[in-house]
Amino acid sequence: MILHGRTLHPGLATGEPIRLTAPLSFWGGTDDQGRIVDAHHPQCGAVLTGRVLLMESGRGSSSTSSVLAEQIRTRTAPAAIILTRPDQIIPLAALVAAELYDLHLPVVVAQHDELPLDGRLRVDARVGGATIHWLAH
Repeated sequence: MILHGRTLHPGLATGEPIRLTAPLSFWGGTDDQGRIVDAHHPQCGAVLTGRVLLMESGRGSSSTSSVLAEQIRTRTAPAAIILTRPDQIIPLAALVAAELYDLHLPVVVAQHDELPLDGRLRVDARVGGATIHWLAH
């Protein structure tokens, strides 16, 4: 299965998918290990580190960008983020991490409801567009 999307920040990543059922703020919503700690979030306790994060959009404060940029630097961030709605704060974190640390977290907008949650996803986000490949086990 191949899905096409719009690149918000370029990069290449592979990881196991995790779909969130509610938007997430990285500021106060995750810890320094990449775990969701927001007690009100439906996936509280889930670890995002190294996974392809599928969610509708980010939530909350502009401080999310600094928290996510730090998680990218410490390699506790998701491997890639696929949103269904454009978000300005999440790609800003990826841009900052790319400029400061030369680390590239792909951020894509795509309708990902059809993507299987088993196996792995490969996200190839380029300036002209993005492709998401489902890789069987």
